[in-house]
Amino acid sequence: MNAVARPDSPQPAATSAIAHKFGGSSLADAGRMRHVAQLLRARDDGEQIVVVSAMQGVTDALIVLARAAAADAAWRPQWEQIRVRHLDTARDLLGAQAQPTLDWLEWNFSELAELLHALSVLRSTGREAIDRISGLGEVFSSRLLHDYLSLVANDYALLDAREMLVVRHEELGVAVDWEATAPLLEDWRRRNGQRRVIVTGYVARGHDGRATVLGRNGSDYSGAIFAALFESRELHIWTDVDGVLTADPRLVPEAVALQALSYHEACELAYFGAKVIHPQTMTPAIARGLPILIRNTFKPEHPGTRIDAAGDAAGPVKGLTLANDLALLNVEGAGMIGVPGTAERVFAALRAAHVSVVMISQGSSEHSICCVVRSAETDTAYAAIAEAFTRELAVGQINGVQITREISVLAAVGDRMAGTPGVAARLFDALARARVNVRAIAQGASERNISIALDTTDATKALRAAHAAFYLSPQTISIGLIGPGKVGAALLEQLAAAAPRLKREANLDLRLRAIASSRQMWLDDRGDSEHWRGRIDGNGSVCDLAGFAAHVQAVHLPHAVILDCSASDAVAAHYADWLAAGIHVITPNKHAGAGSMQRYRAIRAAAASGASRFRYEATVGAGLPVIQTLRDLLDTGDEVHAVEGIFSGTLAWLFNRYDGKIPFSTLVRQALAQGYTEPDPRDDLSGTDVARKLVILAREAGWEMSLDDVIVENLVPQDLRAVDRETFMQRLEKLDAAMDSRLAAAQAADRVLRYVAHLDRGGNARVGLVELPRDHAFANIRLTDNIVQFSTKRYRDNPLVVQGPGAGPEVTAAGVFADLLRVAASLGARL
Repeated sequence: MNAVARPDSPQPAATSAIAHKFGGSSLADAGRMRHVAQLLRARDDGEQIVVVSAMQGVTDALIVLARAAAADAAWRPQWEQIRVRHLDTARDLLGAQAQPTLDWLEWNFSELAELLHALSVLRSTGREAIDRISGLGEVFSSRLLHDYLSLVANDYALLDAREMLVVRHEELGVAVDWEATAPLLEDWRRRNGQRRVIVTGYVARGHDGRATVLGRNGSDYSGAIFAALFESRELHIWTDVDGVLTADPRLVPEAVALQALSYHEACELAYFGAKVIHPQTMTPAIARGLPILIRNTFKPEHPGTRIDAAGDAAGPVKGLTLANDLALLNVEGAGMIGVPGTAERVFAALRAAHVSVVMISQGSSEHSICCVVRSAETDTAYAAIAEAFTRELAVGQINGVQITREISVLAAVGDRMAGTPGVAARLFDALARARVNVRAIAQGASERNISIALDTTDATKALRAAHAAFYLSPQTISIGLIGPGKVGAALLEQLAAAAPRLKREANLDLRLRAIASSRQMWLDDRGDSEHWRGRIDGNGSVCDLAGFAAHVQAVHLPHAVILDCSASDAVAAHYADWLAAGIHVITPNKHAGAGSMQRYRAIRAAAASGASRFRYEATVGAGLPVIQTLRDLLDTGDEVHAVEGIFSGTLAWLFNRYDGKIPFSTLVRQALAQGYTEPDPRDDLSGTDVARKLVILAREAGWEMSLDDVIVENLVPQDLRAVDRETFMQRLEKLDAAMDSRLAAAQAADRVLRYVAHLDRGGNARVGLVELPRDHAFANIRLTDNIVQFSTKRYRDNPLVVQGPGAGPEVTAAGVFADLLRVAASLGARL
């Protein structure tokens, strides 16, 4: 091996050595230690520097043990538990060759017991004692791994970092004394000729020779330090994930491992909570230009994430992180404007109080300064600022010091954010669509990081929304469906069939999380649309629409949609509340659009205030773009003069078939059997459904109209309107005489019968049976077609016609589905 080189001095070319650092999860027991040994032996590294953490959970357990002893609490059971764990691991790992290691462990645990006894007598513990005890986990694990490798390879040396790594504790953390370390390490290397070395992570020594530690996550720092000392060409940090992920997978399950990061990107992500690597680890690596690879011990074939000076060209945002347990401190007042040194006084006061500032934000007016601090330091920070500005507070130059608790900071990180227009706009648009309120914003001149302070209750939702906005994961929509009848069932089948393609091609994740009928509801956290029938075949809970909506609007998902496929006026009564809460509503239910004007206005206002979408294309023409066409005409400045059409696929089918050869009552029964009518055919024959559609179009055109304003011809005889369904069906033939008479009159004039809706800008609205020439457009439609004719300022002489199937569960469901995709596109899905 070559001479030691200081990372902050000009560097020679790297040697062939590869440094490895294994975390506690990789060394949790004997089985995992064998796996690590196998991984190391399989690599063709030449020289290997292997830095190890303590076995999983041991460092925390040792700290708890030391504090228990200092408090004169019962510490022996905990000590025994840690002792037995290590002895059992040695026996399992080394088998018949374990005795020397067992003797060594017993001696060290006896020494630990004596130290703990001394602490219990003194009833106090300083940093020196905590450091000495907490670092023993790495001493134990390195010995276990070394002894096992010596059995199978006999070419590994054991390096105890307490003997030669000299550090000092400074205000900014632990600093390596490279000059003092170099001769100690050089001497060790002369005495040990092996090309492969097991090193105790986390531990070091002070200038006085006493044992100390590098602080939390110090084993990663050890890995970088020894990689630099041994002039390694790479440092591989082995953990239990595939690399640095785009977000915390516990909060964003769709997070993926990044191929590469720059040092700067990794530092930013690490500072704001990414757990894979600690910012301090970067210092020796950056000084030397040492690449760091984050690898998965349990998937060594995975390349992991490479961190180096260059990173890669992906972006602009590489990843997003959340920092929680924070508070927002705000100092404001007119007396601050234009006064030099105010900010310096704020931060000097916080520094003197040993308060760490996570984020700073100040407007150009200088009227206020706000900063984010850790929750545990909130009261200290408040007291420090209040004391520093006592005089200004007393005379009103500063209005006050405000504290907002339960704050989280969302950070978007990426080198390519610099100079890329629209990154901030996309981020804030995503948060707005997810109804997340931003408390404070910070961005440095490097443009590498945009940090946003927000309420902790919105944190997960904000993270998911931002993650999807930059295509780091699919745009996720939580869906609840009401009314799994004919239309609802068809829609569920369409969702199940299209979901995989939409996720693959459009980056859209549609999660069916709730289904409700009139009596029961079925709630699911997984969002599985494929097996919906199996779910509703089981027992659900009693339907509670408030609970249903609350489940759909999950706090961890950015967007929520309720699909109402019922025909219930009671369900429509909830629309305004749902929309105001930010839940998008999509429906073929006509009760909202044609119900009371007061409720209609409330629904419109709620959609505007809640920044949510109310979509109802399928209320008029099933899957036909009737409302969208009308909307396009109006939005481009056209004026509607009249609307006419056949709006009922059921009545279209009946009068397309009705030529006198088959009684009208027989056709009604056939239509019922084929699923063209509602369960009670009077719902179609009454004309009310057509009238509702006409009202919906009138309101869309900007004309105030209610159902009572429409003249409706009811085809059901007066004496059959109030009877029950069974009686009506038994007496259905009573329709025939009147219908035969109407048909005969039409045929005598060489005309046909059609049930037509008419609306004009004079406020005339009627639906009923009319006679039309045989060459009229309405006389020549297919069996269940709807047809809508718009007469406008532009289309005065030759009206614009929309025609196509207007009945059937599949086409109605398709209309609802199309509305859902329009909403998804407005939320950022790539459709």
